[in-house]
Amino acid sequence: MHIVIKRLKRWLVRAVSVFLPQKQAIALDRWRRGQEEYRKYKICDYVFASYGKSGRTWMRVMLSRYYQQAYALPERILMGFDNFHRINPAVPRIFFTHDNYLRGYTGNLDSKKDFYDKKVVLLVRRPQDVAVSQFFQWKYRMRPNKMAMNRYPPAGSDISIYDFVMNPDCGVPRIIDFLNLWAREIPKIKDLLMVRYEDMRAQPEKELPRIIRFLGMDPDEELIRETIEFSSVDNLRKLEKENYFWRSGSRVKAKDPSNPHSYKVRRAKVGGYRDYFDDEQVARIDALVNEQLSDVFGYGEEMSGGPSGNEADSKVASGG
Repeated sequence: MHIVIKRLKRWLVRAVSVFLPQKQAIALDRWRRGQEEYRKYKICDYVFASYGKSGRTWMRVMLSRYYQQAYALPERILMGFDNFHRINPAVPRIFFTHDNYLRGYTGNLDSKKDFYDKKVVLLVRRPQDVAVSQFFQWKYRMRPNKMAMNRYPPAGSDISIYDFVMNPDCGVPRIIDFLNLWAREIPKIKDLLMVRYEDMRAQPEKELPRIIRFLGMDPDEELIRETIEFSSVDNLRKLEKENYFWRSGSRVKAKDPSNPHSYKVRRAKVGGYRDYFDDEQVARIDALVNEQLSDVFGYGEEMSGGPSGNEADSKVASGG
């Protein structure tokens, strides 16, 4: 029933928006999305929060695979919010959010008050890599209405990757603001586990068990090993080409199979942002991050610098 109501509400908002000025139409759609997020937020068991392109889909694949193997759940689908929970109540309801629409709906724009009493996994990634990944998401995968809703350049805009990355509305400055707000609010969140994308890529055999324990389970070594193999970048690229997750819509599906930039699983390279800029541009981008980003996340001047996941947890509230 909820799915029917959700679709009807979305249809009504789109129908009404035809007669509204763009600004009001965007505000209405954001309100609708915020209301849906609030419904999930109220009843969820865990929250996975992140800025877009910080590894959330990869994390969703890993958790989906682990629970599928642990509880003999159907394959070829991804964990949504409570779809696995409805099949087996032992699987928690996990709310994946970029904390975009929710905070607009609750009005908590300058705090993380919504998460103070929640069990939160905070996924973070180096802002430079996030911004470059956002550029390709915007250019090859993002729908025009999402561009307008989130202050991205309009579709087809003639903007270089460097200008995009340095743009306060969509690039590194906006990502830094997002992370710095979390950094200020982390001490107020009672039960939080911070997971860095870079640590997951370097040592998934250590990071994934931390997450599984935080979710209330004893990690199974064999399931961990199988999950890591299944979720490898090479295998996910192959699965995306095969449209393996077709039952989960377009979440892991190339928008244009002939264009490698339109794939959800693109490069997944730590520090790969450097490949798109000259030395002077890299220096400017890095200086912005080094000067403005909180040191809580460990993204200092050295690409390999900063605390590991376990060391990072000693600096912030940890539930693992």
